[in-house]
Amino acid sequence: MEVVKIQTEYIKLAQLLKYTSVVSSGVEAKWLIQDGKVKVNGEVATERGKKIRHGDKVEVAGEIYKVSLNEEKIR
Repeated sequence: MEVVKIQTEYIKLAQLLKYTSVVSSGVEAKWLIQDGKVKVNGEVATERGKKIRHGDKVEVAGEIYKVSLNEEKIR
């Protein structure tokens, strides 16, 4: 499991996939999500704009990414 630190309240699902280099473009993210290959907290995600927040787990291509809030940057 890889921990992904974000500096905002949330990150959109497609942005997270690009940020973690799972995909190289928003179009690739859209295809993965539309094909049902991405899970958020164990459930298939269907919206690329879904808000991913601290504590959420995103599973794609056999990898799990846990989102964590980087509190140092927020202050």
